[in-house]
Amino acid sequence: MTLSSVKKSIRRLYEGETPAGVRFRYALLALDILTVLFIVATSFVHPSAAIETLDVIFGLVILADFSARLLVSRQRLRDLSRFSTWADMVAIVAFLAPLAGEPGGFLRILRTLRLLRDYQMLVRLRIDSPFFRRNEEVIFAVTNLAVFIFVMTAIVYETQKFRNEQITNYVDALYFTVTALTTTGFGDITLPGTVGRLISVIIMIFGVTLFFNLARALLSPNKVRYPCPTCGLQRHDSDAVHCKACGTVLNIPDEGLT
Repeated sequence: MTLSSVKKSIRRLYEGETPAGVRFRYALLALDILTVLFIVATSFVHPSAAIETLDVIFGLVILADFSARLLVSRQRLRDLSRFSTWADMVAIVAFLAPLAGEPGGFLRILRTLRLLRDYQMLVRLRIDSPFFRRNEEVIFAVTNLAVFIFVMTAIVYETQKFRNEQITNYVDALYFTVTALTTTGFGDITLPGTVGRLISVIIMIFGVTLFFNLARALLSPNKVRYPCPTCGLQRHDSDAVHCKACGTVLNIPDEGLT
């Protein structure tokens, strides 16, 4: 089998609309969610031989997926410049190198965002899942907020565990991140020094912004995704007759409301 045929086979899995390709991408999404749950769960327990073995297994699977994506990429330089690519590389190191430690693995959670924002995956989810179509903005808002919380918790834990007596475990770091994000600020845990204050400011500014985005997604009226044939506007009110941007008469299928 030549390299060209191998690339074609891999592209069919990652980009094709065949049943095998669709199942493969759903399997990747399921693996990604499972990996995130594993990272979250193991952060609350002490490392063991079993956990380290699972770390290596997950790391090898992620490495295989990363290598396959890079192999079939049509624009490798552009892909290598993306933040998601570097996050994957850090996650691979975190899983495979014991010295990388537990918190670095939390960057693996960013992969969920990348997969959900992959064009092929988005189109397939919109076709297959009425729940996703109805709640797409809420799902993205929740995912963004969850990613931010876990990544910032990892940063707080990694930077404070050896210098801050108030943060002795991951739960302490998570508690501080959530209280800072909600601007509750009980004051029982603080981050000293310039670095600590900067981390606190970042959590408050970006965290509150993401929280308000979630509230807006929850409270705003549901929109139907239907491209206007004239101007291309994608989102419309569920009962819209005319496009708000150009006034074109719309013929939104009833299926879009399910």
